[in-house]
Amino acid sequence: MSTTNSKTIGIDLGTTNSCVAVMEGGKPKVIPVAEGANTFPSIVEPVKNLVGAVAKNQMILNSQNTIYSVKRLMGRKMSDPMVKDTMKKVAYE
Repeated sequence: MSTTNSKTIGIDLGTTNSCVAVMEGGKPKVIPVAEGANTFPSIVEPVKNLVGAVAKNQMILNSQNTIYSVKRLMGRKMSDPMVKDTMKKVAYE
């Protein structure tokens, strides 16, 4: 595998917001979203394939299909008390 065209990317998955950067010239360069911001809400709506601000803007009307605060659940079992407590507070399953 040739490394001459390879890129290194970094993803900062935050509980509230996330961002993506790529290494250029040995330095990280944050990739802005279409709206120009360096970060975007860590929210997805998989049925309509929406992410970020677009997903956040429709979450009140579509709360059962809008997933947020998932970082705190990652790596935990469904039997974990923290997961059980979180699932009581969100509309998605």
